[in-house]
Amino acid sequence: MGGGATGAGVTLDASLRGMRVLLLEQNDFAEGTSSRSTKLVHGGVRYLEAAVKHLDKEQYDLVREGLRERKIFLHNAPHLAHPLELITPLYHWVELPYVYAGLVLYDLLSGKASLGRSRLLPASKACTINPDIDPQGLKGAVSYWDGAFRDSRMVIALLQSAKELGARLLNHTEVTALIKENGKVVGVHARDRIDGNEREYRARVVINATGPFADTIRRMDDPTLAPLMEVSSGVHIVLPARFLPSPDGVLIPKTRDGRVLFALPYLGHCLAGTTDRPAELSEDPRPTEEEIDYLIEHLNGYFDLKVRREDILSSFSGLRPLVREPDKDSTASIVREYVTERSPGGVLTIAGGKWTSYRAMAEAAVDQACEMIGHSPVPCRTHDYPVVGSRSPRDEILTLLRGSGLDQDIIEHLYQHYGDQSPQILALAETEKAKARIHPDHPVIEAELLYALRHEYVRKPLDFLIRRCSLGLLDLQAAKESLPAVVEIMIAELGWDPTFTESMEWEAYEKLR
Repeated sequence: MGGGATGAGVTLDASLRGMRVLLLEQNDFAEGTSSRSTKLVHGGVRYLEAAVKHLDKEQYDLVREGLRERKIFLHNAPHLAHPLELITPLYHWVELPYVYAGLVLYDLLSGKASLGRSRLLPASKACTINPDIDPQGLKGAVSYWDGAFRDSRMVIALLQSAKELGARLLNHTEVTALIKENGKVVGVHARDRIDGNEREYRARVVINATGPFADTIRRMDDPTLAPLMEVSSGVHIVLPARFLPSPDGVLIPKTRDGRVLFALPYLGHCLAGTTDRPAELSEDPRPTEEEIDYLIEHLNGYFDLKVRREDILSSFSGLRPLVREPDKDSTASIVREYVTERSPGGVLTIAGGKWTSYRAMAEAAVDQACEMIGHSPVPCRTHDYPVVGSRSPRDEILTLLRGSGLDQDIIEHLYQHYGDQSPQILALAETEKAKARIHPDHPVIEAELLYALRHEYVRKPLDFLIRRCSLGLLDLQAAKESLPAVVEIMIAELGWDPTFTESMEWEAYEKLR
């Protein structure tokens, strides 16, 4: 259960080990936390600082694993993930050696998995690289390397890879109860949230990979279980590219509550975040005015080009699935490690962690599942398994796309989202006469929607607009303007009747408010 990063990772890992797998997701794949991340593949710079300051082995081990997993991530999905240099502007002399020493240690821990060496930059060089860094009082900067990626597309790539191996994938399908026999969980009751059909599914092992909702499933087995999860909200805003004219990201090292903030180049825009505040469990968390003001305040403290509310193209809030630590005084101080747990009836929960560690989390869960069913030991194969979209050379795919007559921004968009699956979209564009843009200001074309409907489990308009093509993430107003065209294509492709069409369109408009 759970169609986010960890659930998709578990589905692929188990499928590669020869298991029959069914994945159930109550909303769309990656609709929750896994599409609302900071889009970084990282070891965790701030965890390293905590590890050194407090001699915290948990934090140290978390960084080491993150750096190891970062290398695997970038290797297995090169069309979706890439190295990114980040610049940290510093306004106090004492910070320069302190931060530089920490980032050199980060490099050393990377070892052969290093993406590049950290370096000290004079103030003039930092402002040349990014002219919008506030030069007033700037003493210098430090740069270092991490990875960036497209999160919701990564979930789809993992699931397509699992589908190739026989996995069955159902989104918008909610688990309503567990099936128990002699005290042991042997399956689930589930309801399709779109057509209302109910079914039961039997399984030798039920894995709970539902992120922030892990306690909901655990308590279906035993209502008396103490809570395992604590959630916090991470809010991001999306700004026009002029707020980050450089291909490098910017790390703001310390806010008033001790967090780090990022301003990152993302699909031709500037992505900025994130907050970290205790939150209530919700299927559709929304940014608060206070959280958006918080981001604007800190961005304006470091950028000469001031951010105004009217500059924000979109904003989103995601819930971090943190494992509870009662002695911690804030969610920001909770270690982003993961745990596995078996409930009394045998539900296996994998919870916590972060996007970068999704593969290691999946490996740990599937290892335990094998033990539970007495499965003969089969080694994990995801360490070196290129996902769908990453199995043909980049130059070969781009050469093919350039011969299509499509605009350059559309070519780049197709490769960044679909990799070596792009030729299938190009074929649809030709045969279905679907080369037209969904919105005149963005590179998304009609053929992508046809492909997503036929191959990527799109069942609602926002499945496509937000999580398959990223338009709704980047530009909320453009997504609203594109909705009628998207619905029209879905009517033709799926045969919606007028009443159903009206309900789908109304729901989408409500969520885009």
